Amino acid sequence: MYRPLADEIRPQSIDEMVGQEHILGEDGMLRRIVESGSIPNMIFYGPSGTGKTTAARIIAKNTNRTLRKLNATTAGIADIKAIIDELDTMLCPGGVLLYLDEIQYFNKKQQQSLLEFIENGSITLIASTTENPYFCVFNAILSRSTVFEFKAISPRQAEKAVLRAVDYLAQRDSLRIIPEAGVADYIASSCGGDVRKAMNTVELLVSAARRKDGALHLTLADAEAISQRSAMRYDRDGDAHFDILSALMKSIRGSDPDAALHYLARLLEAGDLISACRRILCSACEDIALAYPQAIPIVKACVDSALQLGMPEARLPLADAVILLATAPKSNSGCLAIDAAIADVKRGKTGGIPRELQNVHADGTGFEREQGYKYPHSYSHHWVRQQYLPDEIKDSRYYVYGDNRVEQAAKNYWDAIKGSK
Repeated sequence: MYRPLADEIRPQSIDEMVGQEHILGEDGMLRRIVESGSIPNMIFYGPSGTGKTTAARIIAKNTNRTLRKLNATTAGIADIKAIIDELDTMLCPGGVLLYLDEIQYFNKKQQQSLLEFIENGSITLIASTTENPYFCVFNAILSRSTVFEFKAISPRQAEKAVLRAVDYLAQRDSLRIIPEAGVADYIASSCGGDVRKAMNTVELLVSAARRKDGALHLTLADAEAISQRSAMRYDRDGDAHFDILSALMKSIRGSDPDAALHYLARLLEAGDLISACRRILCSACEDIALAYPQAIPIVKACVDSALQLGMPEARLPLADAVILLATAPKSNSGCLAIDAAIADVKRGKTGGIPRELQNVHADGTGFEREQGYKYPHSYSHHWVRQQYLPDEIKDSRYYVYGDNRVEQAAKNYWDAIKGSK
């Protein structure tokens, strides 16, 4: 029966694992918990191929509890009940260590069915998820668990796993395998921090390698062909999607055109043209806005062009837009102003609209009276002092001029006019 290489050479101890030094290093918290033998409820959170399942299996192997495994993508309430029925029987005299993979696929009811037994210690839960547990795991489960974040494996650490895999295949199949210079580094760099993906690449590369002079030669060209686009981590409903969008906007806001182009490229390579367009439009209004008002129509034109062109040409107007925004002066004064106004409305700070601003055409018979509205265009500089806000909040101020040239020019203009009245 075929067994994937990634599973065949799965580490059997903490020392054999690569990466996660922050929790599995010499003084890492998770390592110390494992070595203590006292296992609490834990949730392992992080991208695929970073060692979550491996760590859980190692912990399970070192415990005296009966191990039960469930995958939330296929398991249901019946599977949970079957485990609960084993408690306090000869099958599980010391309780159960439940390893629940992909817990984000369990709904609230399924997660709640475990709660009583986690609470009394009959079940020790080790769950793994690729999604943010604070969004997908029931709060009562979270409050009884310790969350450990697993991070993407660095290329340096992944290269160790790649070389180990090559050596393992050579010994297992009695082969002489000669990797071309740069092959291991390329696989490690292109796997996107996913060791499982790197192992799959090694397995395919060895299977497809040409034999020459009694040895299998692993070429860089073959590695590139097998690994193309494999560094992309992208799930439109997952954390990676929102992380890239967030990084794009924050790079624009931080005036770093190189970083902004990098995250735009990741979105475009993943085929997510629409999300890229939405974020760029939002950034034009939120982060540049009144400091360079022309940025908004320019970016809108770039987005329209991109959507009309489609990929791959869409990359051109979007790159122009991103560079323009990243290098433009910044102002969030409009964003702060509308947020402050909305906050007041939500708190009920509204009040009646001043009579002089009401729609006189809506007055009914018997309610006609002089409105008292002063028409600004009838006055010099097209401005006249009068109250526009309701009496209850007449002194409220939401907009503060930004410290950029455009907004300061507007401020000076109105200060000169309003100050003279």
